[in-house]
Amino acid sequence: MEANIIHCGECAEVMRDNIPDNAIDLTVTSPPYDNLREYQGYEFDFETTAAELWRVTKPGGVVVWVVADQTINGSETGTIFRQALCFMELGFNLHQTMYCQKPNGPPPDNTRYEKVIEYMFVFSKGKPKTINLIKDKVNTWNKLRKNRVTTREKDGTLRSRGPYTITKFGKRLNVWSYATGDKCSSKDKTDHPAIFPETLAHDHIISWSNPGDVVLDPFVGSGTTAKMAILTGRRYIGIDISEEYCQQARERVAKVEAQPMLIPFEAEKSEQSTMFD
Repeated sequence: MEANIIHCGECAEVMRDNIPDNAIDLTVTSPPYDNLREYQGYEFDFETTAAELWRVTKPGGVVVWVVADQTINGSETGTIFRQALCFMELGFNLHQTMYCQKPNGPPPDNTRYEKVIEYMFVFSKGKPKTINLIKDKVNTWNKLRKNRVTTREKDGTLRSRGPYTITKFGKRLNVWSYATGDKCSSKDKTDHPAIFPETLAHDHIISWSNPGDVVLDPFVGSGTTAKMAILTGRRYIGIDISEEYCQQARERVAKVEAQPMLIPFEAEKSEQSTMFD
């Protein structure tokens, strides 16, 4: 299987023809959200794509599926939940439901609150083989304290847990906040209609894979997942049906591959993050 490549074509067909069974360590992707964006008129076959992702994912591998629903006639479609159930019916475990919080959403109407959350479903093929939880949430109390945490037993009684040590930084919550759109930190902007925050791709890649692993994005768009795979020492496979987007992705990754050690990425310094301060 060839890695570090951008394929142009329908993603399920490309996976079927180019990726063997149990070959992918991690998929990080964001498919078209209902009809919220126009992707040059392209659509995708979800069921076939999901089945191919099951086939190509290694035992213990992870699929991160970043999605949101469209609102039609005053109600959300619920497409994302049907997709999640389909993944589970194929055999994936829903390892965790996570959320991407944007600084602001589309202009709200008078019937609902402003929508700033997108879902990040973390599916695993069996028990995840790699879990590198990011620890950059500042703990208020970072000293030895005794008997301050309790858990409630089945009979309703409380059991004390201690002594224990609270470190300076703790693991993140399952809500991650990122700038989106024109506020993304990338200096190589593209005209893709749905820009993937570089830090989001980066953080999932380091959480669920190790250096040398193969990271797939079957809707690679302008190449953000592939770029972050390179910068974190992983190999990548990108797929997109649009030749224009494939060319954008190839140009972006070529810049990084030419001088990978000269391009710093600030999110690597996770303990200095102020995302959750």
